[in-house]
Amino acid sequence: MSSLAINKKARFDYEILETLEGGLKLSGAEVKSAKAGQVQLKGAFLHIHKGELWLKGAYIAPYKPAGTQDGYDPYQDRKILVHKRELNRLVGKRQVDGLTLIPLSLYTKGGIVKLEFSVARGKKQYEKRESVKKRDVQREMRERMKGN
Repeated sequence: MSSLAINKKARFDYEILETLEGGLKLSGAEVKSAKAGQVQLKGAFLHIHKGELWLKGAYIAPYKPAGTQDGYDPYQDRKILVHKRELNRLVGKRQVDGLTLIPLSLYTKGGIVKLEFSVARGKKQYEKRESVKKRDVQREMRERMKGN
């Protein structure tokens, strides 16, 4: 399992409630570009439309060795493959006020490109400050432990 892209900002901006995984439906050139690390998940989110789960706003660069790809949109919506019962459960959670679906990371698992995503709740500004403060205190404690 090798990581191709990580949404670092997600864990700072959101409170992660539950993580899930699904397959990502890509074209051949997109798979090669993703495996080359030409993916960006910042600002991306998941959307349920007509009983299907879609990744919106993710950037997958055009695969350079494939030449010019006419009509290719690097920001196009991409389908996420999950079991029907999982999707129905997500629809129920999504209807709870304030919850959203966000991508956390993109990775390969046995040659297949997978997406780890989560059900999350957006953090308020003061919660973000608290998490920064907590991280700084933990770092300081580690440094003091090393010093002794």
